[in-house]
Amino acid sequence: MVRRVAFRGRKMRGFLLGLLLLTSPLVAAPPHRELFVDRHLIESLEGGELTLAEPRDEGPALKFDRPWEGLFSGYATVIRDGELLRLYYRGHADTSADGSPTEAICYAESKDGRNWTKPNLGQFTVHGTRDNNVVLADAAPVTHNFCPFLDRNPAAKPEERFKGVGGVAPGGLIAYVSADGLVWKKLQDKPVFQDKGWVFDSQNVPFWSETENCYVLYYRRAAEKKRAIARTTSTDFVNWSAPVQMRYSDTGTGVPSHQLYTNQTHPYFRAPHIYVSTAARFMHKRQVITPEQAAAINVHPKYFQDTSDAILMTSRGGDLYDRSLMGALIRPGIGARNWVSRTNYPALNIVQTGDTEMSLYVNQDYGQPTAHLHRYSFRLDGLASVRAPLSGATLVTKPITLTGEPLSLNFRTSAAGGIRVEVQDDTGKPLPGFEMEKCVEVIGNEIARPVAWKNADWKTLAGRTVRLRMQLSDADLYAMEF
Repeated sequence: MVRRVAFRGRKMRGFLLGLLLLTSPLVAAPPHRELFVDRHLIESLEGGELTLAEPRDEGPALKFDRPWEGLFSGYATVIRDGELLRLYYRGHADTSADGSPTEAICYAESKDGRNWTKPNLGQFTVHGTRDNNVVLADAAPVTHNFCPFLDRNPAAKPEERFKGVGGVAPGGLIAYVSADGLVWKKLQDKPVFQDKGWVFDSQNVPFWSETENCYVLYYRRAAEKKRAIARTTSTDFVNWSAPVQMRYSDTGTGVPSHQLYTNQTHPYFRAPHIYVSTAARFMHKRQVITPEQAAAINVHPKYFQDTSDAILMTSRGGDLYDRSLMGALIRPGIGARNWVSRTNYPALNIVQTGDTEMSLYVNQDYGQPTAHLHRYSFRLDGLASVRAPLSGATLVTKPITLTGEPLSLNFRTSAAGGIRVEVQDDTGKPLPGFEMEKCVEVIGNEIARPVAWKNADWKTLAGRTVRLRMQLSDADLYAMEF
């Protein structure tokens, strides 16, 4: 018996959603997009491989150069709010302890993702002046790791259009709300969420999930003395479920293969049923540079005995992170300054910054006078791909149930390469008119190209459960929409 899951079902929660998606054919509710960032859609792949994309280094985006920002600025969040990009980050110029009163939450904004301004908001006196870009101060320890989001819950109150949490153990996470993202107030005096042990010592990430129809919070919770991640959910942002330790596909347990300092889990903006995690991988005591090199770049003496980079994980609800792609998404750059402790930590959220481009912002030069936020760009949907050599590869999908909307691909080929698609029934038999030899070869480099067959209409397949068999040559397949 074939079981079906509609992706637009908004009642499924946590583990049930993850279990159904792993055991059922995919049912597309238009428009539906699947990225090749994991093996969720792949039944078999021969001759090719699932490959992380190489990001383009776009250089520094924002310097942490104000007196209230400085060397230890971090835990950044980028939010697209219509035509405006909003950036929030901790300003911390001295070496005082986490949660100290000297920490403040700073704000910048941009219309293109390239040029950022720091408005003088005049809300708080910081370093002797109200001419600053601070949106939250005098709120320790919330200002150590405050993490906001734009609440896309249709039932959210206008005065609570933005929400966020911050705090450390043992006090717990305090919730704040805002109508405009600039003026923030406490939702309530007591914490909305508490836990015990080595918790909250990181950026703790909340968001509204369209697919799970609830708020989700991913937060620091150590496992066997290793920095790891836990998850909890809520329908009202005040009362949260019992936390669940996240598991990892590469270890099969709640203990990650490497320490994960930040998790940066968020719904991918073009396919919100896929949660993308651009986590910071922390290599404790893996010292790369010498004390002489550290002195030359003027890094704080406590911050060069470790190193770090960024990885990619995905989840579709529930307690599992998929780690099909084990390499680094962001590798440290050339030069000693890129190999210090707690640098290369991604900001929360990948955002669109062009017609065919999206950007990931990354903290760099941590603990140095040159501390800044860096920008890396990818093609839309292009975090990873199914990559085929010129000799060819064959990809077969798991069963998917169609609605009749056109099949389109996000892909690139060489001049000699190409992609063809065959539509099979759920037993693997080619459907008449949709055989491989009748597919019009897909050649080029496009974000969305419809696939066509000679004398066959894709709409006739509406309601059918099928498999797609693809032959690729010298090509990258990033995503498909159907």
